[in-house]
Formats: sequence, structure tokens, C-alpha cells
Amino acid sequence: MEIRNVAIIAHVDHGKTTLVDGLLKQSGTFRDNQKVAERAMDSNDLERERGITILAKCTSVEWDGYRLNIVDTPGHADFGGEVERILSMVDGVVVLVDAAEGPMPQTKFVTQKALGLGLKPIIVINKADRPDARPNEVLDECFDLLVALDANEEQLDFPVLYASAKEGWAVTDLSEPKENLHPLFDLIVRHVKAPEVNENAPFRMLVTTIESNPYLGRLLTGRVESGVLKTNDPIKGLSRKGGKIEDARATKILAFRGLERETITAARAGDIVSVAGLVRTTVADTLGTPEETEPLDAQPIDPPTISMTFAINSSPLAGRDGDKVQSRVIRARLMKEIEGNVSIRVEDSPEADSYVVSGRGELQLGVLIETMRREGFELSISRPKVLYRQGENGETLEPLEEVVVDVDDEFSGVVVEKVALRKGTMTDMRPSGGGKTRITFLCPTRGLIGYHGEFLTDTRGTGIMNRLFHSYVPHKGEIPGRRNGVLISNSTGKSVAFALWNLEARGFFFIGSGVDVYEGMILGEHNRPNDLEVNPLKAKQLTNIRAAGTDEAVRLTTPRKLSLEQAIAYIDDDELVEVTPSNIRLRKRHLDPHERKKASREKIAS
Repeated sequence: MEIRNVAIIAHVDHGKTTLVDGLLKQSGTFRDNQKVAERAMDSNDLERERGITILAKCTSVEWDGYRLNIVDTPGHADFGGEVERILSMVDGVVVLVDAAEGPMPQTKFVTQKALGLGLKPIIVINKADRPDARPNEVLDECFDLLVALDANEEQLDFPVLYASAKEGWAVTDLSEPKENLHPLFDLIVRHVKAPEVNENAPFRMLVTTIESNPYLGRLLTGRVESGVLKTNDPIKGLSRKGGKIEDARATKILAFRGLERETITAARAGDIVSVAGLVRTTVADTLGTPEETEPLDAQPIDPPTISMTFAINSSPLAGRDGDKVQSRVIRARLMKEIEGNVSIRVEDSPEADSYVVSGRGELQLGVLIETMRREGFELSISRPKVLYRQGENGETLEPLEEVVVDVDDEFSGVVVEKVALRKGTMTDMRPSGGGKTRITFLCPTRGLIGYHGEFLTDTRGTGIMNRLFHSYVPHKGEIPGRRNGVLISNSTGKSVAFALWNLEARGFFFIGSGVDVYEGMILGEHNRPNDLEVNPLKAKQLTNIRAAGTDEAVRLTTPRKLSLEQAIAYIDDDELVEVTPSNIRLRKRHLDPHERKKASREKIAS
């Protein structure tokens, strides 16, 4: 059976996983009466909750005598480490673009990687049935994007389909009858070239993803570049530099068949398979015959741009929720993460019982923290810090991001003003239809930390912001941080409604009544720039005298509950986020007020 390997590229929420659902159903992969979950490829709980693809996944369908191996790539740049490796397995890409929004930053990011590898794109303009669809303008924007990304003439001569993944149809012209996705299947078979491989050469395969199976152990997935691998064949793991990692046997070979993996006896050149039996070989390493000495070229991974400190939970409430609280357990979990996720880096911190974890962005690290939290870990997380570089002349360089915002026309002024305060430069501003404006900025990464919540407030929740790493530039100087101070608890116990009610004039709260608090815990935001210590435990003094009508009913304003990402973005350098399976709390790094004053004096002196 002839093979076609293709990846699907799209921005977050442009319908990529829904399209894969349609391809699986219309290829006859499922029985007519089989129950299939919506967005079948988003198998991870976090992916289903957030509606984004985090992990790259493979599936396989049969069509008209061909086997189509389809890879669903993450749509967010923070998970770009997944994208860069996955593209080395495929011979063509389907670029999926929303018919109303057009190409967005993440589409640009992944398409740039694909064009750099010489892959020829197929453009699919999705959601063409939307009332605000503008397919012709979006097609022009796609062409302009490919030109801007230095596509060659062959890549610019791309075929186009108009589709609705949700409705399950694709056509070459919108005037045609809209029946099914068969035109997309046929186009993939015609336009994507067959893998250029040699079955007679010795077996070689580049490992692109890794996962753990409770029965088979580590499963290494990749495309067989040459030769044939049979079950129990001896194989060798080679590092990127050509050094031998280990000798082993292929105890199990699994191939993708629909959403399932089936055991096969032999893997042939061009197919995407998973191999079990290796203990130390990891992502970007090469599998080959025992005589093999030359590793396959692995795509370089873009470096991390921000870091956070993961430490043990040292608060008075530590150990109440989670069962994984020791630093050695946290370290073992982080080491397991970097084994399969090559875009994350872990280093020991100078402080005791803590580790510096570096990644692509707040979302990537936020997903890691949320995953660990659900596994029963308790952690203290520091404010994100950007990773600086040294230039050729010794100057300090910082990461710069391209920021694309879609806002209602009335809010464009306040967004431009706020981004300018964060040292951002506007590069483009144009109407995008429907009373909205699309503005493009270049802004330092550290200026964007903590800005998203403020952006949503300024745009009344209607604005959409997308970010993408652009380049390293000379340091742009001081950027003002959070303007308001915080309300800090000076006692330990359970918060009392009467006390919080009397303190509401001082600011707003992140907690309600009857909540466990401790000395040094952050309760809310102060109205003024300074921090304020308050007593949340003060109850009303009761007497035996009662007068009709003098007692006021205590009605508390609804507290502002922060999500994990909001909490990480909100804290300052001297504050931490305490993360447990049941709670997210904010606290000062030093719980004792005297220690805080001492640390503040030392900071001023330095």
C-alpha cells in the first residue's frame, strides 16, 4: 500500500482537530454504529478543557488504496518544540486557515518551519460557511504570507480548497455542491509526494516523540527513513553526535491504524511507527542497525525564552492536599518531563529544594504546572523571568515578540497606549471588518508578562491577543511593573466575613470567608501602591444589648478568583504562587514581616 505522510497546520481554534475528526469518519475508519468522542485527537484532559492541541499526535486512514498518515500539530507557539520535530516525519502540509480571521501568528510560525524544510503546502480555507467569511481576501493574505516567508516558486503554486470541517465538506469552488471531504483526500494523494526512502538500505529511524506505556515501557515514535525493521531485530541507539547510547532489541513494533495502535511484525521505510525495547534513547536520537555509525540530522529546537523557579511548598498549609511534596519527587518528575519534551530545560537553583525550569512561554510552563498539580504535587512557583543573552559586543539582548491583537475600534487607543508603556512598537494597524481593528506590535517579552489580564479588562473581554517569538534585540530599559500593592494577612486561621467586609474599602479580595489563611498570605489587591498588612480574622464584638435596626447585614463582594496563569502573571518578584491539587494561593516569599523589611532594605541597598 502506498504511503502519504502529511501534517495539518493551523492557528488555535481554526478547526484543525475537527477536520481530522471528519477525515477519520469519512474514510471508513469507524464502524457506522461506533461511538466516537468529539475532537477525538484531543485525548488529554487539558486539551479538551482548553480547546487547544498541546501534544502532536498521529493517526492513519486508508483511502483508495493509499495509507494516509496524518499528524495533528499543536497550534500554539509555546508548544513549538513539538512542531519542529514532527515536521521532519512528513512530506507535505495542509495549512488550515479560518475564512474570517485569515492567517494568524501561529499559522505563520509553523508554516515558516514547514517551508524551511521544503514541504509543499495545500491551503484549506475552513469555516467557509460562516456569515462573516471572506474567502477571497483570506486567499490573498495566504499568498502574501507565503511570499513574506520566502517560499519558492514551487511552494507558491499551491492548490486551494474551501471547506467546513464541522459540516464535513470541501470543494475547489464555492459554487460546487458541498457533499463530503473526498476532494481533500484526493488532493493529498495527488499533491503530497511519496516518501523518498530506500527499503534495501539498512534500517534507520529518527525519534521524534516519546511516551510511556504501562505494559510496554518507553515507546519511541518516528518515521522509518530506510530499510525494514522486524520484531526482535537487534537495534542500536545513536546520539545526535554519533555516540552509541545503547544496544537493544525491538520487542514490539506498533503502527497507527485510525485512533488505535496495532502490533505489526515489520515496519517498512516511509511508515510512521512506535518501537518498544529501548531504555535510554530519547527524542532527536537515531535508531539503526548494530553496524550503524552515522546519526540522522535532527532539527534544531528554538531556545527557551522564559524561566520560573519550581520549589517545594514551604507554607504552613503544606502537605494538606497533595501527597508529592518532597524536592526529590519534584526533581524526578521534572527529569521525566524533559526526557520527552525537548523544548523545556531544567537546572538546579542556587536556593535549596528548588529548580529553575525554562520554556517557550507562560502557557507551556502553566500546562506543566497544571499537569503536576493534578498528579498530586504541591509546588511554590516564582514570577516568570525572561532569559537574556550576550551580544557579540558584550551588550545584553532580550527576547522580542510579535503581538497581533484584534479589538473593537473603540478600544484600540487604550491598547496602543498600554503596549507603548511596555516598550512596544506598533508596526501595523488595519481594519479587519465588523467594527474591529487588527494591530501588530513588536514588544519585549518581559513587558507582556502579566499584561493579558489587563488587556481583557481594557477591552471588556472582547479583545483577542496572539504572541509569537520574533528575535533577540538590545535591552530596551526599565518597564514599569504592577502599580498596586497587595493586602497581606498578619494572622493564621480562617477568614471571617465581618473582617473582610470592613476591609473592602481598602481594595478587592481573591478569597472569600471561611478560607484557611496564614501570616504572609496575599488576600487581595490594595487600592494604593504600597503593601498593607491586615487582619482577616477579626470578628464582631458581641454584647448582650440589642437595638432594633442597628445591625447591618454583612454582604461581601464576590472575590476575584485567579486561574493558575493569571496568578503566575500577577505576582511580583518578592511573591510566590502556592499550587496544590485543590488550591491556588498567593503569598509573599518571606512570610515573616521582619524578614520582608530586611529583604526590602537589602534590595534598595544593592
